[in-house]
Amino acid sequence: MSDFSAVTRAQRRAWGLGDLSMLAARTPPLYAERLCEELDLRARERVLDVAAGTGTASIAAARRFCEVVASDFVPESLEAARRLAGVEGLELDVRVADAQDLPFADGSFDVVMSTFGAMFAPDQERVAAELLRVVRPGGRIGLLAWRPDGVVGAYAKVIGRYLAPPPGVPSPFGWGTARRVRELFGGHGTLRTATRTQPFRYPSVEFAVGFLAEWYGPARGALAALGEERRAALRDDMAEVWRSADRAGDGTLVADAAYLETVVVKEGRPNG
Repeated sequence: MSDFSAVTRAQRRAWGLGDLSMLAARTPPLYAERLCEELDLRARERVLDVAAGTGTASIAAARRFCEVVASDFVPESLEAARRLAGVEGLELDVRVADAQDLPFADGSFDVVMSTFGAMFAPDQERVAAELLRVVRPGGRIGLLAWRPDGVVGAYAKVIGRYLAPPPGVPSPFGWGTARRVRELFGGHGTLRTATRTQPFRYPSVEFAVGFLAEWYGPARGALAALGEERRAALRDDMAEVWRSADRAGDGTLVADAAYLETVVVKEGRPNG
């Protein structure tokens, strides 16, 4: 079994370089609301949001009168989630936790979800096992992951040309393929997948590159690790990714990012 502890520590540092609340505030939360509807959340259900970031999906679940726990390994993100929930007068419990080692009892949640978060944990099999462990029999798991052939996947490939990912770590974008999620969750219940898109709308391509360089931790870390010449080249390549996906045609930027939505209903009957 691989030891991914060093990779996990590096990831925690990378995500901590940015501010996901800035990104979330400028991203329409269509993906989170849609997932909550696909999961058919009911009032008083106990919901765990894994790798919750600043709580976009957690807050969407809380709006449906669920009892929500938001977990993430970046404490600053959870504090932002708590603050944002409070603005709406919503109850939100937060727990610092690694998706690979969740501090919750077996079967303690009706629903477990993760939106573009758990996919980045290096030990994919362990993450899947943890999600399955903490949801009750008959409960639901909802996952969103960027597709490798979408604009976010292309962005990651560009960064990877300048800074190679750690050896032996599977691509997080495997979660964005039906084949991989079946490998991880097949045989543990019923599973359905659908490809969706999330729009990104920015004032311009140049704004998008600068905005992500400032507030998206992995991009900020990648640029900081390069010399001036290669940093400029990476920014140019990032801009080209956005231009290739842009459908605005008026000088602003509108790009639809493809992702895979997965819903698993865990086998077994609810206790009691």
